[in-house]
Amino acid sequence: MQKLFRVLLLLVTLVMAPLGAQAADPENTLYLDIPAGRVVIQLRPDLAPNHVARIKDLVRRGFYDGLTFHRVIPDFMAQTGDPLGNGSGGSGKNIKAEFSKEHFARGIVGMARSSSVDSADSQFFITTGDAGFLDGKYTVFGQVTSGMEFVDKLQAGTQANNGAVARPDKIVRLQVAADADKKKS
Repeated sequence: MQKLFRVLLLLVTLVMAPLGAQAADPENTLYLDIPAGRVVIQLRPDLAPNHVARIKDLVRRGFYDGLTFHRVIPDFMAQTGDPLGNGSGGSGKNIKAEFSKEHFARGIVGMARSSSVDSADSQFFITTGDAGFLDGKYTVFGQVTSGMEFVDKLQAGTQANNGAVARPDKIVRLQVAADADKKKS
């Protein structure tokens, strides 16, 4: 039965490929469950292989589950990944920058960092508006493919308080799609 399924999947892929359809790679797809719904993130190992590997390692350890979106600025970005919840914490392992020419358009997922270029750790952000001023200065490691309407519903701070959120929403669960799909079968 599995062999038949694989053959059918291959045929569908070959037929759809000329039409521009691309099947998502479950190993490089994240399911970000937040209170409003599921956000699907396509990881970009072609742009930032070390960041993608580190994020997947943290995800598989359950690091992000229950963490807050501690900094949310409307029409700019929503930031999470700090176990302290105030923007000063991390996992304890910095990642060398992997800058690219990818444009920080709405839905891009990038690594947060301090003023030190190679200080990215576990914190990341999702752009909710165009943020071209970040281009080439922050590492892009993913792109939201569905669920931006849920990101838009996150509790927000203001630009005046640098986006600090008084009662922040939390990540319900963050998982690699390949792992989630295994649990279903």
